[in-house]
Amino acid sequence: MLFDFNEKSSLLLIFFFHGIVFSILLLRKGIFYQNNASKWLSLLLFLYALYIVPYMLGYALWYSGGITREIMFFVPFMQVLLIGPVVYFYAKSLLNPKYKISQKDWIHFTPAILYSVYSLIVFITDKLVLEEYYFYADQKDKDLADWYQTAGVISMTFYLVLSLKDYGNYKKLIFEKVSYADTILFAWIRNFMIAFLGLLILRILLFIINPEWGNFGNQFWYYICFSLVFYYISFNGYAHSIKTSILTNQENAQSVIFEENMEVTNNTPEKSQQLELEILEWKPKLEALISKEHIYKKSTLTLLDVAKELNTTSKMISTVVNTGFSMNFNDFINHYRVDAVIDQLKKGEQNSKTLLGIAIDCGFNSKATFNRAFKKHTSLSPKDYLSQIT
Repeated sequence: MLFDFNEKSSLLLIFFFHGIVFSILLLRKGIFYQNNASKWLSLLLFLYALYIVPYMLGYALWYSGGITREIMFFVPFMQVLLIGPVVYFYAKSLLNPKYKISQKDWIHFTPAILYSVYSLIVFITDKLVLEEYYFYADQKDKDLADWYQTAGVISMTFYLVLSLKDYGNYKKLIFEKVSYADTILFAWIRNFMIAFLGLLILRILLFIINPEWGNFGNQFWYYICFSLVFYYISFNGYAHSIKTSILTNQENAQSVIFEENMEVTNNTPEKSQQLELEILEWKPKLEALISKEHIYKKSTLTLLDVAKELNTTSKMISTVVNTGFSMNFNDFINHYRVDAVIDQLKKGEQNSKTLLGIAIDCGFNSKATFNRAFKKHTSLSPKDYLSQIT
């Protein structure tokens, strides 16, 4: 079958090949480790690879006629209405490793299904019923139609907004639930969504500034830029899947957070005397537990752990911390850890231990988290503070 290996088609072929390879590797990893996020990313990369097919094969002269043109016309390579929902469920699976798609979630795939039905109707009408081009009388691939591409951009923008909203709720949730939020507030999903946003902005900008966007040959540089971002997502997404396959504790921690409470709790206190009395009652109990039992030294301490120690509910402890101390749980525990580090420094422990060693002894689990928490509570870096007291 004809394939003209010129500069444009060959370059896009390289990106297409790598996309398919990464898609297969991620699917294999997702099945082996039962990791839903890897499966969703595998599907997304497959869709991305298909997205560049019309231009890869178009530059390889597949639109010139014969059976190749029939393939280009009647196979819906560009599933732009499917990419958005897949991005959305990939983000959900990253945030909550045990997230499973429910029956009601299938409604998100309705537009893509309808387009597939439309493509089937076009094929049946033009090839089997009329045996001549009716829908394709204009000789233009339906995947490249302005209305379809515009609908795709709108769909992807909508699902990106939903994903960003979920990420914002996730950030709020973990800071309320655990004392090691920085550890599981991983950067990959943020970088992934920034890359996806970059694709959308690039698409819109080129559509605006290029008055001849509809001409097939004028879109090559967009697809090269798309392929570069696509390659970044492929490589880093696969690297992240390897990392999370090893760091199963992180996945377990994330799952526990969502099992405790799938919704972000609104912690605005009730303006009632009873609640105020309860906060006054629980504040000294909480302070005594933290300061006397030194449970802040547990690097994986959660709100639920504290609630069990005090034989009360997570909601009550959350209310006491949020209202009584005007902090979230993560900052509350780190405040005690920073005080413990400062106490060790004043005793001269830095003469026999490293700063990081002291921080880990006091409950911190990474240098970056320790530095951020210390500066947040003292307005100084650990080294600057140490230079002031020595």
